[in-house]
Amino acid sequence: MKDPYTVLGVPHDASPDDIKRAYRSRARTMHPDVNTTDPKAEDRFKELNAAHDLLSDPTRRARYDRGEIDANGQERPFGFRSSGPRSGFGSNFRSGFGGGSRASASGSADDGFHFQFNDLFKGASSFDDIFARAQSAKRKAAGEGGDGADAKRGADSRYRLTVSFEDAALGASRTVTLANGKTLKVRVPAACVGGTTLRLRGQGTGSGISGNAGDALVEIVVRPHPVFSASGDDVIAEVPISLREAVLGGKITVPTVDGRVAVTVPEGSNTGATLRLRGKGLPRKDGALDARGDQLVRLRIVLEDPKDERLKAFVRKWTPTQDTDVRAGLENPAAEG
Repeated sequence: MKDPYTVLGVPHDASPDDIKRAYRSRARTMHPDVNTTDPKAEDRFKELNAAHDLLSDPTRRARYDRGEIDANGQERPFGFRSSGPRSGFGSNFRSGFGGGSRASASGSADDGFHFQFNDLFKGASSFDDIFARAQSAKRKAAGEGGDGADAKRGADSRYRLTVSFEDAALGASRTVTLANGKTLKVRVPAACVGGTTLRLRGQGTGSGISGNAGDALVEIVVRPHPVFSASGDDVIAEVPISLREAVLGGKITVPTVDGRVAVTVPEGSNTGATLRLRGKGLPRKDGALDARGDQLVRLRIVLEDPKDERLKAFVRKWTPTQDTDVRAGLENPAAEG
């Protein structure tokens, strides 16, 4: 993947709010649902999401800036840590052997384990010697010891798995890469909310030769969607319509978590009007079979070209049947003495 800062169009010193605003702005224009004729739209949107996933996570962003992981969130083998962003060498040596307590949204691990550069290479006669020292230090850091006598349960390992709104809504199988390089399929349950933690028994850190391994705890992160949001069992989608569609009504297609469907905009619709699509929401958690909430389509009028001279001429000549204060419901701060 390209440099995530370039993908989002932000500088390297961008604040978290800058990153969030840049992602939302680009997501609205790059989403495949609004670029249906562009065959590469989906790939670019995935790249945008991956860049946002990396830079919105402070830990992963810092590791990327230090050059410890690449733009895909993968460990850089034998990478070097430094105080400056994206530089090659520093005072601490990064192991790159995996085996830790946290992973990125793509499933790669962040074990938080570092070797002192001088101690690792001092007196080493070969790469095998360096490798053996690294593995030995890694086992000690994990509390495994060297004699296999410790039979206590190993520590739990923590991971983060980022999924799309649609996958969280309907459920999906996704792959997580554990710290030891092993991959496991994780079943994301339907109607899953961000912050849900899935427990994979016995897939954590080992505890000596005779000890039992801990568990892998996978935290689900739901990627923000440019169109959808959830309200209980319902899905809310804000959909733009043209002035002609609002005044005269008509058929339009709208996205749902199941795919695009056709709906009818009633004649004389206005911004804020809501259409209800029965059974197109989230699966209900009350155990009812095939029971789902609804999708609420909130209409928003968008002028295709506010500078259109014909539109201007029409509005100048148009006389409404009655004068209506469209801002009558707003509070008047000046009147509140």
